[in-house]
Amino acid sequence: MSSPGPTRGSARRDPLGLVSGGQGAITGTVVSAAVIAYGADHFDTTAQLCAAIVGTVVVYWLAHVHAETLGSSLTHRHHPVAALRHAMLASMPILGASVVPVLVLVVSMLGGADPKASAWIALIATIGLLTAYSYVAGARGGLELGGRIASAAAGAGIGILVALLKVALH
Repeated sequence: MSSPGPTRGSARRDPLGLVSGGQGAITGTVVSAAVIAYGADHFDTTAQLCAAIVGTVVVYWLAHVHAETLGSSLTHRHHPVAALRHAMLASMPILGASVVPVLVLVVSMLGGADPKASAWIALIATIGLLTAYSYVAGARGGLELGGRIASAAAGAGIGILVALLKVALH
């Protein structure tokens, strides 16, 4: 099975698993960014873009839960119900990661930004999140400042690739 995700104690401090969720938080953030990149010019309203983000992230989450459940049952002979429970809990950060981009979209819209500007603001926020997650991972992994910066640059690079995808698609 993959990393267990947030523990019960950390769930109170980090209910969405955005800090303790590791790979799920990264996956959910990248999926959200990709939906923003594609959907910004394909939806008429910010609400439609938010719905597309949530819907897409839920599908990715379900696919991850299914794959994790089957993998655990096949590889480790875990009972499917126990494997499903574990997979759902461990994968929650995938869902939680969509909250930040959606909130950024809503706040920027309420602040008067049009849907395209809101999408760019949210995309930049996701790049910032990927950069921060990667820096923190480097720090927790024991890297010195140079390694942390390199780790942050790798995270930013993934976000920038998504932004380039946006530019290429439009």
